[in-house]
Amino acid sequence: MTMTELTMGPVYYLWDGPKWRDFYLRVAEEAPVDRVVIGETVCSKRQHFIEPHLVEVVERLERAGKTVVFSSLALVTLERESRFVRELIETSDYPIEVNDLSAIGLIKGRRHLVGPLVNVYNSATARLLAERGAERICLPPELPFASVSQIAAAETGATIEVFVFGRIPLAISARCAHARSKGKIKDNCQFVCGEEPDGLSLKTLDRQSFLVLNGVQTMSHTCQALVHELEEMQDAGIRSLRLSPQDCDMVEVAKTFREALDRRLGSQSALDRLRAIYPTAPFSNGFHHAKEGAAWIAKAKSASFAR
Repeated sequence: MTMTELTMGPVYYLWDGPKWRDFYLRVAEEAPVDRVVIGETVCSKRQHFIEPHLVEVVERLERAGKTVVFSSLALVTLERESRFVRELIETSDYPIEVNDLSAIGLIKGRRHLVGPLVNVYNSATARLLAERGAERICLPPELPFASVSQIAAAETGATIEVFVFGRIPLAISARCAHARSKGKIKDNCQFVCGEEPDGLSLKTLDRQSFLVLNGVQTMSHTCQALVHELEEMQDAGIRSLRLSPQDCDMVEVAKTFREALDRRLGSQSALDRLRAIYPTAPFSNGFHHAKEGAAWIAKAKSASFAR
């Protein structure tokens, strides 16, 4: 069986520069991942936190044999953001992962990747993007496996990747609800989103956890964890899986998935280990099984909602 690759996706949250740097330096030295996506995806105002560390991070990742990819913004609303994306595409020597259609328009056939924030819901769309230069497509995490397997079987010309771990990115807005929740406005937010390195939890009126705010981005409260589903994805021809960084030991997360993929660790043991590594968020896999995203579908196919 062809070996399944692991990709470490970009950090969606605002981490201060040293924490962001140290995270990737450790990924370089210890995480069994093949590809690492770096760069700001959610809010252009955060870019200056990571810029002083980019050269060091890239050098260490490459020295460790990782493929480095730069991420583009998920939502471009200002001229300076448009200029930033254009310059990234025009000047970068590294593959670019595009996260919105404007970047796809700008990249003009150059080799690139498509991130999970682009709505690729069928094989026709995947084939069109591949024809325009996409060599790898990470499918949106809300897709059910039936759709994923159909796209993977369609031989579009692009490697298909599946989002298997992390809080699910659900929406992004020109306004910043995270800043607003703390009495700030987006233009003078004072980077309050950095106070929650794993996002700000939202609760319903009856005090049940519901969603997570991450600056202008809305994410799931639950963490998608597709470990019982690894074998069926491999059987369907999926050869690349994505881990989305959370504020936990992502090196151990990567090691757990690697051992499970290599059949050195059973799926239940892998799940138990992941829950110990990241105990602050309930796990879910409902989207994969064509159920509510927050649902947890046990291996025996019985459904229950994460609390």
